[in-house]
Amino acid sequence: MMTHIVEVNGLTKSYGNVTAVDHVSFKVEANKIYGLLGRNGAGKTTIMHILSAQQFSTSGELKVFGEKPFENSRVLNQICFIKESQRYPESYRVADVMEIAKTLYPDWDDAYAKSLIEDFRLPLKRRIKKLSRGMLSSVGIVVGLASRAPLTIFDEPYLGLDAVARALFYDRLLEDYAEYPRTVILSTHLIDEVSRLLEHILVIDNGKLILDEDADALRGRACTVSGLATAVEAFSRGKEVLERQSIGAAATATILGALTDRERKEAESLGLEFAPVSLQQLIVHLTRTPLAGKGSERV
Repeated sequence: MMTHIVEVNGLTKSYGNVTAVDHVSFKVEANKIYGLLGRNGAGKTTIMHILSAQQFSTSGELKVFGEKPFENSRVLNQICFIKESQRYPESYRVADVMEIAKTLYPDWDDAYAKSLIEDFRLPLKRRIKKLSRGMLSSVGIVVGLASRAPLTIFDEPYLGLDAVARALFYDRLLEDYAEYPRTVILSTHLIDEVSRLLEHILVIDNGKLILDEDADALRGRACTVSGLATAVEAFSRGKEVLERQSIGAAATATILGALTDRERKEAESLGLEFAPVSLQQLIVHLTRTPLAGKGSERV
């Protein structure tokens, strides 16, 4: 069985003199949930468009299911890409979208789609143009989950959804993934909300891949120490510091890298306190420091 669903090597996409994706290389394994994370304009959506053959790369190599995806029905039949700005013909009703999806995805589960439509309280007979932003997102989520596509890609799938509906999406995704394993790529800003789902993290910043690591290895990768500024300064000397803050005589430092028992004892002897850094905080730190390169504001 193929272990790498996606193989990307030196992928680059330029628009004139702007490089949206800059020599990115990574592999995506079968039957894992990936988080493709980064700031707005970092290049995430461009990568997803290239993977699903909706855009050409400028250079580099790309294989999906061992083949080039462009105009390749063997590959494209196995991909479901739910975009943030998913468009449907305005005359369509929700029921029409489901009927079309049934013909597009070989692994479509109609009974599952119907149960999801009930879960998300979607009105089957309502026209797409009459749907709220949240209902439109729910349509995409139902299609993405019920497609059971071997490679399912969600790009910010929950715009307009309230916290209850987002939690429902995460629960249904995990439940169905456990029963019907497939490869899922989830691009999102709500990193803390989805961190329990993610098995592997890819972080794109300013068009470059700056992190490609198992989520378990990342948890506990950084911590914040706080106490007297002199003690924080002494302890953090020589370590990779992502951020420092000071207020009067007190200070905090966010340190990248797991601390040894000896370092922890040293910190305690200096009167310092530890706090864990969440996955979202870690990625925010990585994408706003010189480590990741500047210029991440580009859209």
